[in-house]
Amino acid sequence: MNKATALLLAFALAAPAWGQPQSEGQEGGGIASEFERAAALPDAEKIERSAQYLAEMKQILGTVLKLLKEARDEKDVIKVNCVNEKLTSIKGLMRISEQADMALQEAVAKGESDTSAHEFHKLVISHQKIKILKTEAEQCVGELAFAVGKTNVEIEVDRDVVPQEDPTMIPLPDTPVVRPPAASPYQ
Repeated sequence: MNKATALLLAFALAAPAWGQPQSEGQEGGGIASEFERAAALPDAEKIERSAQYLAEMKQILGTVLKLLKEARDEKDVIKVNCVNEKLTSIKGLMRISEQADMALQEAVAKGESDTSAHEFHKLVISHQKIKILKTEAEQCVGELAFAVGKTNVEIEVDRDVVPQEDPTMIPLPDTPVVRPPAASPYQ
């Protein structure tokens, strides 16, 4: 999934996060209306939801860490690399979210509504991206589980068709050993 698709998906999934039902007369204004609704939230509710989102993101981080441990216990390099990639992204988004939370609280204390709305948007987007990354990390472990594993292979050889001697072993001709003349007549 490319970054543009992930961002659009994050915006689309962010709508239920604000929990305000859309009135029947209101058109589905898309992303812009979602941001307007977030900006219209009271500051106290932004801070409360921010704390909820951070708690959920930390829980997701723990879940993905468990998935990484399971992949390491299985000694499956493909799973470990896949989950580790998602984990790295989650950690980066967590850092951004924690900084946005602090900036949100600062903006609310100063009464800067535009800044608080911006920081809250960062949190919502990070929250949605982390949820997507969790799903992708779960797919890393589950999707590859059926493709890789212990399998029993039985080979039946038809002795009439397969030659007894190894066809890759070609006998080399005997070559005579020729010593070069001495470099000096005085040995």
